[in-house]
Amino acid sequence: MAEGGGIDDVGWHTDLVLALSKQKDIDRLRELCKGHKIPAENRADVWKVCLNVVGKPDALSSWDGLLDLHQQDTIRDDCRLRAANLQLPEDEAEEVARDMEGIITFYCKSRNEKYHPTSGLAEVLAPFMMLELPMNDVYNCFYAMLYKYIPRDCIQDGKPFHLFRLLLQYHDPELCCFLESKKLWPEMYCQTWLRSLFMVACETNVLRAIWDVYLLKADPFLVFFLMLVMVINGRDMLLEMEHEDKRELLDTISSIPSQLEEDDIEDFCSLAEYYASRTPQSFRKEYYNQLFGIKTINSNSVSQALCLPVSVSELVEVNQSSKKDVGVRFFVVDCRPADQYNSGHLPTAFHLDANLMLQAPSEFATAANALFATQQQSIEAGSAASGEHLCFIGSGREEEDQYVHMVIANFLQKKSKYVSIARGGYQALHELLSDNLSTGLADHTPNTCIVCTPEAFSEDESYHELSRGEQSPSDSRGSLVSMLSSAIKSGTHVKQKIGQYIAESHQPVERHVSEKDRQSKLYRNVQPVFSIEDEDEEGDNGSASSEEETRKEAVNIDTWLHRKDAVASFKCHQIIKHGFLTPSHILLTDVQMFILREIPKKDGWAYIQNRHHLTSVVKITSKRRHPDLITFKYGTSDGETIEVNETERYIIPNAKKATQKIKDRILKLVDES
Repeated sequence: MAEGGGIDDVGWHTDLVLALSKQKDIDRLRELCKGHKIPAENRADVWKVCLNVVGKPDALSSWDGLLDLHQQDTIRDDCRLRAANLQLPEDEAEEVARDMEGIITFYCKSRNEKYHPTSGLAEVLAPFMMLELPMNDVYNCFYAMLYKYIPRDCIQDGKPFHLFRLLLQYHDPELCCFLESKKLWPEMYCQTWLRSLFMVACETNVLRAIWDVYLLKADPFLVFFLMLVMVINGRDMLLEMEHEDKRELLDTISSIPSQLEEDDIEDFCSLAEYYASRTPQSFRKEYYNQLFGIKTINSNSVSQALCLPVSVSELVEVNQSSKKDVGVRFFVVDCRPADQYNSGHLPTAFHLDANLMLQAPSEFATAANALFATQQQSIEAGSAASGEHLCFIGSGREEEDQYVHMVIANFLQKKSKYVSIARGGYQALHELLSDNLSTGLADHTPNTCIVCTPEAFSEDESYHELSRGEQSPSDSRGSLVSMLSSAIKSGTHVKQKIGQYIAESHQPVERHVSEKDRQSKLYRNVQPVFSIEDEDEEGDNGSASSEEETRKEAVNIDTWLHRKDAVASFKCHQIIKHGFLTPSHILLTDVQMFILREIPKKDGWAYIQNRHHLTSVVKITSKRRHPDLITFKYGTSDGETIEVNETERYIIPNAKKATQKIKDRILKLVDES
């Protein structure tokens, strides 16, 4: 019971026992336990109520008792290891290990799951074995804990770690960027924390205190904020280790939970709740089914998010609230073109045209500075737009919102805190306010509104063929590479995502080369015309798995770029699956084009990702506004029809020069044939 052991504590304990014996009410338990430590003799009953397993049937009664899974030896070894860590007498530890093995075996059989040591099953089960409960209650508690509170896919590159990264980036972008610059991804230091709710990272008494709070709060996302507090609390120490190697940094982060003591837990959990209150809440609904409970298919995958999403309903509700103690208040940044903004927008929204980033970079910089000045003034004045939290909103139309994502990436690269995006953009906002447009939106003009009159904003972007005397790609204002060069050089995860948001979905006017078309004007005396088509997913657009990588040939980059048959080489970034950018080199020889993908952990070396015969290049395209973003299409042609078998996309500095050399070599090869 609570420290002190006074009369009040005796009365509180009596109330607790009464609540457990009669009410089985989680709300009453929360009220009673606030500010108190759960007595050891009551912990089992409290946990059962919190997990809603009181009176549940005995699931183990249907088990045949056979321990005959293919992974049985691994299960047995893991259970013995966890039982030994409970510091029990040897004979008792062996009995506990046998019970654990039976429960995990039944769990895997009943759910038709294959056991793997990284699943954390033995780790989650172990604390329940110390509660002196019947085995059927232990199993029900274990099952409920896994179902309600342990996120799915706690594996390398799993969704929970993408969410944690979004939260860390939201609250401390500088620390997030620093860790990623050291190639320290969340799963490397918090995988065991997450899959076991700190069981393997904390002392037993500390773990129980954490679980007491965790179960009483009944918030499955609390663990993400507990981890967030741990990492952020160590930020000064970590940043001072800038010149230490990766292993030293990883060991330091991994050791943070072990430094907690039982008396720290109340403050530790309060701090986690503070960060949770300073975070937009709609991400919980957005990602719950991707991480907990019944698994569903969701197109808005957390692994593809550039920043934390916010629902338009939360955006409107929070900014219309008259409460002074709102944890999150947004400063809305409307990134649509001026004509769309002028036809309807949130009354407090600041206008920042995303197109300025490429079309007029100096004007964009000026507007961004004005944004921060306006935000600060509104905070000081306590106005309706006085939010520290930046929420960017686009049109809700994918083609246009690629530019909004580029703006967000720019702010993230500058380490701006509290950056989010309104899910669904203006279209979702318009739908939400459809019954109250006249007061919900400022300057709403139906005949020019993008939602009310979509035909007024039909996308009709012009494409050019430079053979007709149009402007050269190298002369285009706001070259993509020049705009994003610093982002690409930084090599951070945020910048790797930029490629995802600059891909376009328009159909361009395209030209191609054919082996049989020797006298064709295609590729003769013309500049390439380029485009990006998002629907093309064939070819090597996905990042290879580690197993696939091991089958690829690794070569020394410098040696290969200076081969005797090398005609030219171009350093670039290939856009792979989900828009990630990976540093690469295109090596042009007499008859082939090699794609060398740099190996992240082996400087100066690359995998031979692809070998393309030059005659297989049937199209080279790009868009006028992004002349350094290039698509190569490979396939066959009979002079009239083209069959595309593979597509690759790259960002290449000075793309005009690179594609001209490739075109010249193709023509020479065709002439020689």
